Amino acid sequence: MRPNALLHPALSLLLTATLVAQSAPPPLAGTALPPASAMPLPYDRGSAAVWQGLQKLRTRASLLTVNAHPDDEDGAMMAYEARGKGVDASLFVLTRGEGGQNVMSGDYWDQLGLVRTQELLASTGYEGIHLYFGRFADYGFSKTLEEAHKQWGHETVLRDAVRIVRILRPMVVTSSFNGNFADGHGQHQVSGEMAQEVFNAAADPNMFPEQIKEGLLPWKVQKVYARVPFARVTEKGIFDYATTRWEPVVFHNYVNTTDIKTLPSVTVQVPVGDYSYVLANNYSAIAREGLAQQRSQNGGIGPALPAPQNSAYHLWATRATTSMPEKESDFFEGIDTTLPAIADYLPAAERNPWQQQLIRLATTVADAGTHFDPADPGKVVPMLAKGLEQTNKLLADLDAAKLPEEAAYNMKHELRVKQQQFQTTLAAALGISLTAFTGRPPATGPAGPGGPAGPSDLSQTALPGQTVQVNLHVANMGSQEVAVHVAPLNIYDGKTVREIGEGAAELEKLAGGKVIDRPISIQVPETEPYTKPYFTRSSLEQTVYDVQNPAALAMPIEPYPLSAVIHVQYDGVTFPVAATVQTQHRYLGYGTVYEPLLIAPAISVTVSPHAGIVPMAATSFTLNVNVRSNVKGPAKGELMLNLPAGWTSSPAKASFSAMRDGDEQSISFQVTPKSVETKAYTLTAVATYNGKQYTDGYVTTGYTGLRPYPSYRDAAYRTTGTDVKIAPGLKVGYVTGTGDEVPQTLADFGIHPTFLSPQDIAKTDLSAYDVILLGIRSYAARPELRTFNNRLLDYVQQGGVVISQYQTNEYDHNFGPYPITLGGEGERVVEEDCKVTILDDKDPVLNWPNKITTADFDGWVEERGHGFLQSWDAKYTAPTEMHDTQMDPQKGGLIYARYGKGVYVYMAYAFFRQMPDGVPGSFRIMANLLSVGKNKSLK
Repeated sequence: MRPNALLHPALSLLLTATLVAQSAPPPLAGTALPPASAMPLPYDRGSAAVWQGLQKLRTRASLLTVNAHPDDEDGAMMAYEARGKGVDASLFVLTRGEGGQNVMSGDYWDQLGLVRTQELLASTGYEGIHLYFGRFADYGFSKTLEEAHKQWGHETVLRDAVRIVRILRPMVVTSSFNGNFADGHGQHQVSGEMAQEVFNAAADPNMFPEQIKEGLLPWKVQKVYARVPFARVTEKGIFDYATTRWEPVVFHNYVNTTDIKTLPSVTVQVPVGDYSYVLANNYSAIAREGLAQQRSQNGGIGPALPAPQNSAYHLWATRATTSMPEKESDFFEGIDTTLPAIADYLPAAERNPWQQQLIRLATTVADAGTHFDPADPGKVVPMLAKGLEQTNKLLADLDAAKLPEEAAYNMKHELRVKQQQFQTTLAAALGISLTAFTGRPPATGPAGPGGPAGPSDLSQTALPGQTVQVNLHVANMGSQEVAVHVAPLNIYDGKTVREIGEGAAELEKLAGGKVIDRPISIQVPETEPYTKPYFTRSSLEQTVYDVQNPAALAMPIEPYPLSAVIHVQYDGVTFPVAATVQTQHRYLGYGTVYEPLLIAPAISVTVSPHAGIVPMAATSFTLNVNVRSNVKGPAKGELMLNLPAGWTSSPAKASFSAMRDGDEQSISFQVTPKSVETKAYTLTAVATYNGKQYTDGYVTTGYTGLRPYPSYRDAAYRTTGTDVKIAPGLKVGYVTGTGDEVPQTLADFGIHPTFLSPQDIAKTDLSAYDVILLGIRSYAARPELRTFNNRLLDYVQQGGVVISQYQTNEYDHNFGPYPITLGGEGERVVEEDCKVTILDDKDPVLNWPNKITTADFDGWVEERGHGFLQSWDAKYTAPTEMHDTQMDPQKGGLIYARYGKGVYVYMAYAFFRQMPDGVPGSFRIMANLLSVGKNKSLK
């Protein structure tokens, strides 16, 4: 069953301990955070939800998986453990995957990290687990463990991993990776290494003692497993997919520092292909549905067909037994996961009275399991209410008792987990739900042949100081009467959660099959912060995020600002049901969608692009500023630029106006620089509205079907004076691939490319263009390129220029004029500062109109490039070479060839990263490539 809160209950302890240590009020003490989604998945409703809740209530088993990126997870294993076995399961991901690709939207870098955060939240909802993140930026593909350590710092990663273990206190830790070459990525290796190292480190009070001072206590993980690798092992050794080399077969045990010189053996086979009649699906298929939510990397995947399937794991360390077993039936073999074993934290002489209470609790849970009827899950309500009452009493008794500190801490931790599980399961068995939303209520039944009409689009934002009406819809779809108290709303201000607005004066009876609709009007405090990521960094070169709110560390995002709570009373017990306040939107093909309410500024100001160059010879350039109004009605203001000394703009000031919330206006300034030098400059847009200045803004990340989230940035344009020339009057056609911002950056040359449609590729006279520039992975995204590739080659033969940016295996079919081999996905060069060698300093492409030197490869970000060619015909020229440390030379990053009257170029350089970040050398090289058709020295 999906957790009823964004966070594991233990995280409330962390938040409390952190702020108490800082002498600040505990922000989320005792508050269960509501789910972000308004509509539970089918797996989390009705009988399925109650059955899963009963599985969880009968066991104290807990598990934490540690991985590097979204989509690294063994979702099938986690779905089986969490949904099938009742394990309290969590996933800790070191990064948000911001260094990956994006085939779904134009979000890259930190914006992509927000997209992948929301995708993984959606994905793990299917698996039924809790989700947490590290504060480490995915800086792109890494080939070695050592490189990842250099970027992040071994101790820094271990500190965060130990912290989450001490918070969650899992019995078992797993990883998809072993910390070995076979993991296929240096960042993968770090996650496998950390999963093992926490076994000793989390238990040692001398490791990261500041965490102990904050209120956390050491924790002894009982077992550590890693997935048995899918590795090629031959007489050559084991194949390292990151470096494409064969390495000796050696797997290091990071717990006892020994090595094994074979593939890790299979200790446990997790039967992830098992079928659940209650859930009506295989666990592997459920996980596949979850993985399908992570569309940014592959555009989406198909369903899994039902079939037997196992997931194999190797045991690296154990405290559960005195020796390492060769085979086990499951992860928790040898660990007492029964409820009475919660008392085992106590000294033997003090256990008995607590064991007796826990035995009675376990009997109540077993009784509920015996009486569970899928056709009438309400039959177990009396037993669940009794179990919740017993759990509440245990927690109260623990608070009153004088017990050893660590024992009491651990017992409270586990019982709080049980308390939340009882509350969630009881609500499901009663059929109680709460939906909170702004705007007018949606239709609740049929309305003519077309069904109920959806609401008109409503704002997703509220402003500080604004009055907001929230509608609470409480439904009792079960058969048993309850009493409901509608509490005031909760508002989160980045530090505390407090009540706001007026709740009901007294309890209200709610019979089965009935609803309560209750409006609550509140005024958002003027001091309410905007909804934004709590993690930031000053540049892409910073690989560990700054955390603006230490209490939020490990959270996917901070809690949404407004939530609603009702207190349900049944048979003498009271429990909360909470919901995030939503807004309603209608999307074509999706219908009405609920999205959480966000707090936003009245005026949002953004500059696009945010970085670029100014050619030394430029007399002026255009800067586009976008102004968005979130004001609930008409708004007028002024916009101006803060410019470097001596620079001017036309207009000096511009007026903007909006008729309604959500209106956007793009305003162009013609900027005239004064004596451009080869140095960095910053231009900042400033909007003034209602006496207040606004110098930053946000874009909404994601795509239709994914929960949106805002990404904020200063309204600043970073530019660098650059000595760059380009052939005049070039007409450029651009074929978009999986999304990049290279076309927009060409405006710094005064080039505004024409975007070519599939029909253009098939039929248009291409000779109208001097250059056709193919976007990244365009042969994957644009099938017409494969179909009509001969038209491109004919265009080149007649005198045109084709420049292909990096491609993937779809391109590996000799689409160039002469044979070329990519070799699968092609080689990567990931060290952005690796040495570059110019093989012929007289090469005509590198000498006109700009003299390209190794200095043009300075200051690059994240990587040199993707998709380096493996081999090519002798008719091509490869003018450069580069390679990562201790890797083979790579000359396939840039090749070109004369073909007929024209030129064909393949370029693997990551200009889709360099140019939008304003790296001067990338513009100089691109200028030469765009000018190659006019290069008289090229024969």
